[in-house]
Amino acid sequence: MKIIYDTISKIVLVLMLAAAVSFQAQERVISVDEVKNLALENNKKIKKAQQSIEAAKAARTSAEAGGKPTVDGSVGGYYFSKPLSDLIPEVLGSANVNVTQVLYAGGKVETGKKISSAAVDLQMAQKSLTKEEVKLSAETTYWQIVNAKEKIALAKEYIRLLDQLHTNVKNSFDAGLTYKNDLLKVEVQQNEAQLNLKRAEDGLSIAKLNLAQIAGLSNSDFDVEDAVSGGFDGVLADSQLQPTNRPELSILAKAVEMNELQEKLLDGDRKPSVALSGIGFSSFGKNVNPVNMKNNMQGFVGMLSVNIPIYDWGARKEKVKEQQYKTNAQKLEMEETKELLVLEVQNAVMQLNQSVKRIELAEKSLVQATENLRLNQDRYDAGTVVAEEVLKAQVLWQEAKSEILDAKAEYKINEAKYKKASGVSNVY
Repeated sequence: MKIIYDTISKIVLVLMLAAAVSFQAQERVISVDEVKNLALENNKKIKKAQQSIEAAKAARTSAEAGGKPTVDGSVGGYYFSKPLSDLIPEVLGSANVNVTQVLYAGGKVETGKKISSAAVDLQMAQKSLTKEEVKLSAETTYWQIVNAKEKIALAKEYIRLLDQLHTNVKNSFDAGLTYKNDLLKVEVQQNEAQLNLKRAEDGLSIAKLNLAQIAGLSNSDFDVEDAVSGGFDGVLADSQLQPTNRPELSILAKAVEMNELQEKLLDGDRKPSVALSGIGFSSFGKNVNPVNMKNNMQGFVGMLSVNIPIYDWGARKEKVKEQQYKTNAQKLEMEETKELLVLEVQNAVMQLNQSVKRIELAEKSLVQATENLRLNQDRYDAGTVVAEEVLKAQVLWQEAKSEILDAKAEYKINEAKYKKASGVSNVY
């Protein structure tokens, strides 16, 4: 009984280990939505954009402290040799506290706060743009992987057809019913098919590595859903279609706002500034107090300073004008960008509609090529056509099948581009 029990235990252990290995070997299958979510969570460009936002927030906090009083302190110890020690204590210690409050600075403090807030908004809009670009890149690569997988399956199916034809032609050649030239033509096509299969496999590997980098995956040991599915509908062209929710517009709007605030900041340099300062001090040393000759002395100094710009040969005025020209240039860029975004949407509509038409024509071609292949195969089996006709029919079928795969993958990519261009894709 002990031997039977040990044997059963070993069998169960082996089965459990095999099951564990099999489970680990299974590739993770991810969908296009999951790919986009992973990219938004892990992509380094998005993380970099978030760091820029945090930096802008820190700068805003710093600017908000600009109108508050500042307190500085210092402590020092001194030793004086002769002849200075005959006039002041030989050993002297001092401590100072300086408090400064800006009362008026030509509006520069408040303007600086507004600029820092606008900078935060600009960085957030830049992150939104980065997200949209990363999503498009992830989805594009995803459909390239799907297309590569289907191209591999097509290449294998084509090789199977060629192998079958090769067998038939070789049998005919061995029987003296055909020429060797016919056999060589099939073999040349077999070599080309093997090369195409290798290219498709290499393209799949590169695309998976690229997607792993975009989505922040640790390796390329994953798989995607098998085929291009869903509807392939076009979009009605609308000459009045306007892009909405585009981060580019928010970025440029904030850039214009910051340029306008920069004008006010430079204009503030032409206005007077008023500051109030107070210095409290304490000194220690032998007979340091000249009034009562005590060894310590404390006091306070208050100061009101007014700085009035009088004349600088027009330098400050020209800086303001320079900034005004920059602001106007920024506004023109924003207007031009709006026009270009409208063109981008229209182009995306046309590209998507072209993809729909391409799919329709490719499907018709595939039906025709399939029927052509069937007819030529039947005629070859009946001995009414030579193998070259079947070979040509197989090539046409393979090209038609490849065309429809490319067309469907192109549609999915153009659909993603259209959503990005029109601003209808959700920002996660």
